[in-house]
Amino acid sequence: MDNFDIESEDHVGSSSLHTPLREDAFKLTDDVKIELIEKHFREIMHVLGLDLTDDSLQGTPHRVAKMYVNEIFKGLNPVNKPAAKLFENRFNYNQMLVERDITLYSYCEHHFVPIIGKAHVAYIPDKHVVGLSKLNRIVQYYARRPQVQERLTMQIAEELKSMLFTENVAVFIEADHLCVMSRGVNDVSSSTITAEYSGLFQQEQYRNEFLNYVRK
Repeated sequence: MDNFDIESEDHVGSSSLHTPLREDAFKLTDDVKIELIEKHFREIMHVLGLDLTDDSLQGTPHRVAKMYVNEIFKGLNPVNKPAAKLFENRFNYNQMLVERDITLYSYCEHHFVPIIGKAHVAYIPDKHVVGLSKLNRIVQYYARRPQVQERLTMQIAEELKSMLFTENVAVFIEADHLCVMSRGVNDVSSSTITAEYSGLFQQEQYRNEFLNYVRK
């Protein structure tokens, strides 16, 4: 967990916390998006010299288009944002709650290749708690879009603070970037770590407790 890496020489993230989207990003229906992406991806395959009459390849443009819209980039559309049902903190639980080793799949927005890793999130409840699965779903929602890891970390943290009505939130992500591993420097041994600490987690005592849980 102590292995750090800069994603690439041209690693530059947007200055905004929000994923860069045009104002008309959701003007087209998902079906139309799939149709258009299929058409353009077919052209990409043609330019690469692939034989699209081959049984193995002829369905690829449609499969890729459906995957983009319905799966790996579905976090772009706010209609897919998970609804978070809060529960009253009836036990007055005021210690740290940690959900660790959340599987994370995202895509680098610079090269559209996978980011694969684990997310660890924690919060200290106030008046409300949330179902544990919602923590996983929030991570997955923001991961399912073209990303840079710094923005992803901060988006998850901000969403948790807003959802739980508390500043006491921590997010820690460790991930492998295929834009580093499979191209460019071809470094398969490095990983990237990012973290965001808010509220009590900015204090060394709480931050260290969280990291001890994560590193077990």
